[in-house]
Amino acid sequence: MARRYGEGRSRGGDRLVIVLVIAAISFLSYIATRSVNPVTGKAQYVALSVDQEVVLGLQSAPELTQQFGGLHRDAEAQATVDRVGERLLARGFKGEDVPYPFEFHLLADPRTVNAFALPGGQVFITAALYTRLETDGQLAGVLAHEIGHVIERHGAEHLAKANLTQGLVGAVAVGASDPDSPVSPRQAAAVAAAIGQVVNMKYGRDDELESDQWGLTLMARAGYDPRAMERVMQILAESGGRGGQPEFFSTHPNPENRIERIRASIGEMFPGGVPDTLEK
Repeated sequence: MARRYGEGRSRGGDRLVIVLVIAAISFLSYIATRSVNPVTGKAQYVALSVDQEVVLGLQSAPELTQQFGGLHRDAEAQATVDRVGERLLARGFKGEDVPYPFEFHLLADPRTVNAFALPGGQVFITAALYTRLETDGQLAGVLAHEIGHVIERHGAEHLAKANLTQGLVGAVAVGASDPDSPVSPRQAAAVAAAIGQVVNMKYGRDDELESDQWGLTLMARAGYDPRAMERVMQILAESGGRGGQPEFFSTHPNPENRIERIRASIGEMFPGGVPDTLEK
């Protein structure tokens, strides 16, 4: 049956309106998540309140712990992790009010070289990484970096961005359902997904730089030599073996110039040189 004049144009116009509405709702919902970080004071777009971050972290911690073989049975090693973590918090924030109840966990996994933090203050390091570290200063570097992720609310930021990306990808998919479109739905979806990945990847690199800076700052304030962070990066690279990479680098992008950035930041922090009194 022949299509009546204007019918295709009408359907195309209706579809465009739907696309614009979905995109607008997604964008406005994202804008509505704007919040001021209680520690840094900067405005961010986050999908969770501080209390919700804490609850999410506490609820997720048990299941995640089991995925890595449970908690390590070495009470002395766990005590070391606690001691270093608590020192970073006590001295690193100089009495500032931090709304996150941080807890530090040593996981039993002997193979996965990794460390990570959940929103709200649950920080984890695997035995595989812990046993490779040579000093308390290096352990402080790993834990301080993860504390940085929590303080910067990176998890809540990524959730807000993921919601925005999902909405925009949905809008593209609706637009691609137009049978008169020269782009197939599969092609459009692939393009939309690629765009979303690029956006989130950019923020991921920014997150790492922010957390590295927090790590160096907290280490120095707590009396640890921030140069230990350089050695941490070397240990992580060495643990890959045969050109591979440890799991840490799959969740923590590792730009080639990361060590150079760390050295530059240390130079800015201590233009006259790092004091010998800091613990390595």
